[in-house]
Amino acid sequence: MNEKLEQIKRLIGKLQKEQPDSIKNFLSFMTSVEKPAALDTKQKELINVALAVAAQCEWCIALHTKGALDAGATRAEIEEAALQAVLMHGGPALMYMTPLLEALDEFAK
Repeated sequence: MNEKLEQIKRLIGKLQKEQPDSIKNFLSFMTSVEKPAALDTKQKELINVALAVAAQCEWCIALHTKGALDAGATRAEIEEAALQAVLMHGGPALMYMTPLLEALDEFAK
């Protein structure tokens, strides 16, 4: 996972040379929304862990797991956050069975 973090650094460095305005704006937005406000850093990193799992992004998982640990999250908190992503990523797919079954009922007549 440390290699994933290094790959992120290399990517950002390359984009800072090749697409300076776009990456500057992205990094500025990222810095802005990651600042503690109504949610503290640990809470935000736990949310980011869950989103990284749901998005199936190994680089994001590495980045935000490290961020959550650095912000004081425990292994159990990080695992629970990730399981919420598993639940929600699976649950919405299950709910789409409703229109599927409706379509089958309607089109099979």
